[in-house]
Amino acid sequence: MATNSSGILNSAYLAVEYVDSFLPENPLQQPFKNVWEYMLNSYTKFQIATWGSLLIHELSYFLLCLPGFVFQFIPYMQKYKIQQDKPETWEKQWKCFKTLMFNHFFIQLPLICGTYYFTEYFNIPYDWESMPRWYVLLAQCLGCAVIEDTWHYFLHRLLHHKRIYKYIHKVHHEFVAPFGMQAEYAHPLETLILGAGFFIGIMVFCNHMILLWAWVICRLMETVDVHSGYDIPLNPLHLLPFYAGARFHDFHHMNFIGNYASTFTWWDKLFGTDSQYNSYTEKVKKQEYMEDKKTK
Repeated sequence: MATNSSGILNSAYLAVEYVDSFLPENPLQQPFKNVWEYMLNSYTKFQIATWGSLLIHELSYFLLCLPGFVFQFIPYMQKYKIQQDKPETWEKQWKCFKTLMFNHFFIQLPLICGTYYFTEYFNIPYDWESMPRWYVLLAQCLGCAVIEDTWHYFLHRLLHHKRIYKYIHKVHHEFVAPFGMQAEYAHPLETLILGAGFFIGIMVFCNHMILLWAWVICRLMETVDVHSGYDIPLNPLHLLPFYAGARFHDFHHMNFIGNYASTFTWWDKLFGTDSQYNSYTEKVKKQEYMEDKKTK
């Protein structure tokens, strides 16, 4: 049975490789290869794994937060803000930034320092030739997202238990109306507990250093989006089946109960923890319908 499964997977991979051979060459591939090989020739594996990972995290996080930060100064974008009666304040954003800096450099950086030893222990390659194709990398990131989402749902729900909530998760809920930079605003213990879900997928799928960085970017893209406080039309993340999105998670901050998953909606649907959200959205739709009838 295992042999048959392996044969099927190998056949599927070869089929995709065959189709990929007919696709036009990616014009970005050669420049990216040049940059990657320059990095390998200029820095040690420890420097790449440690300082490279820190740089990827910090740049990705704050660049992804930048649009939401700018939106607060653009009147046109306010119609997309979910909780329009709760604007961001400089005081809250500064408080958030200070906590982020502490968590990033005193909690996350020590974990990042273990990246090199992880790649060495499991013989994770760094070289260009071993780098997986883009579609394999995309599938791996999706697998990591499914695993992380499962971990996040159950541990996040546990952190809402009345005997635990006030000691740890309450910190994250200081902001009833979330904004992008608040995505990683949390108690240090929460950073460790929920952050563990990030590494489980890496343990399962990682076969190259590039996956670590690709998954960091994907995870930050998702968590900044759901905490953004804005429901922007034509959001490419909404092309993902069962993607929760900003409105789903914004309700969790507003209501404190339900909508515990980080990325997808299936666990909340399965356990009925999205019932209050569904009732709320139905109520909002009815109100909007009645207002439209009055104006006509």
